[in-house]
Amino acid sequence: MYSNQRIEVGDLEIQNIFLMLKYKIMENEKNNNQLQIELKEEVAQGTYANLAIITHSSSEFIVDFVRVMPGLPKAGVQSRIVLTPEHAKRLMYALQENVAKYERNFGPIRMPEEMNGGNNGPDGKTFIPPISGFKGEA
Repeated sequence: MYSNQRIEVGDLEIQNIFLMLKYKIMENEKNNNQLQIELKEEVAQGTYANLAIITHSSSEFIVDFVRVMPGLPKAGVQSRIVLTPEHAKRLMYALQENVAKYERNFGPIRMPEEMNGGNNGPDGKTFIPPISGFKGEA
């Protein structure tokens, strides 16, 4: 289509066009290197969990998200996430950062133990014990 057309432009215009094309190519390469994350509709709805059970080995952390329903003696794992130790630490930092942002915007998150006035920790602050008494089935 363009092979028969001859366009005459000055050297400065050619340089500008070249720079614009080079910039556009670099921009496309940059965008191609970005991770494209797909959020499927069934995942976008999320899964409710009100308990997380964390176990680990030397090579991985396993986080089981559980939904505990009042009055029911059995609770089911809704989702299991397996992380490398490095990614577990990154997740911990991300959660700390986001909890801090949340509390700056909405005020402190009060734990049930704090609302009951319990100061049973070694430093006089509330100690929140790990949850125990759960029996797992494979």
